[in-house]
Amino acid sequence: MRRFPPERIVCLTEETVETLYLLGEEDRIVGVSGYAVRPARVRKEKPRVSAFTSADIPKILALAPDLVLAFSDLQADIVADLARAGVAVHLFNQRDLAGCLAMVRTLGALVGVPERAETLAAGFETRLAEAARTAQDRPPLRVYFEEWDAPMISGIGWVSDLIAQAGGQDVFPDLSRQAAAKDRIVTPEQVVAAAPEVILASWCGKRVNIDRIRARPGFSGIPAVRDGRIHEIKSPLILQPGPAALTDGFDAIRACLG
Repeated sequence: MRRFPPERIVCLTEETVETLYLLGEEDRIVGVSGYAVRPARVRKEKPRVSAFTSADIPKILALAPDLVLAFSDLQADIVADLARAGVAVHLFNQRDLAGCLAMVRTLGALVGVPERAETLAAGFETRLAEAARTAQDRPPLRVYFEEWDAPMISGIGWVSDLIAQAGGQDVFPDLSRQAAAKDRIVTPEQVVAAAPEVILASWCGKRVNIDRIRARPGFSGIPAVRDGRIHEIKSPLILQPGPAALTDGFDAIRACLG
């Protein structure tokens, strides 16, 4: 960074955008991901400079950012191009609930408002803990979360953690610790054997086809299919590892398990 705190920030994913708005630091943002939709006014207020795995490097450089915020190995090539151009970049890589909370605190420190970030993160923690206490008196429901349909990909760490906080039990907990989607691929036979009582699906920007899930070979015997407990959760709510998942995404999970 050329100065501290940075005055001109580009956010290449949506969770850092929402966090900065929640911290009251949105005036520092000069460019955002095309997927940034929270809060709704961001679509009118900030120029769009990237998708997820691609970015308009000349447009970013023209904004003269002090800091670019990125996420995961999937943006490594973008980060490398920006680094070669002399831009300061912080790449977050949170994959579980603890990582999402750490992101909030780290981002607050990066922009010089650590106390505000601590208050925000602690508020998320308190709300999640209260929900977990409410759910602890009932037996956990077995939950299969599907992040993609072809191939079938099970849920990532923060989704698994939120399912647990909501009173559920991820049927593929070990796979949820795998960062790469290719390492979370499951077969229809595995899902049938896991016998989930609830199926939650969020197909990463594509509308979920519940009838197609129900019609898969062998799925008619799964408790979730038999009992009509297949639910879509919109991807902007749950597949964003930040405030959206910790609030509205979590509430959506709780509603499906209630």
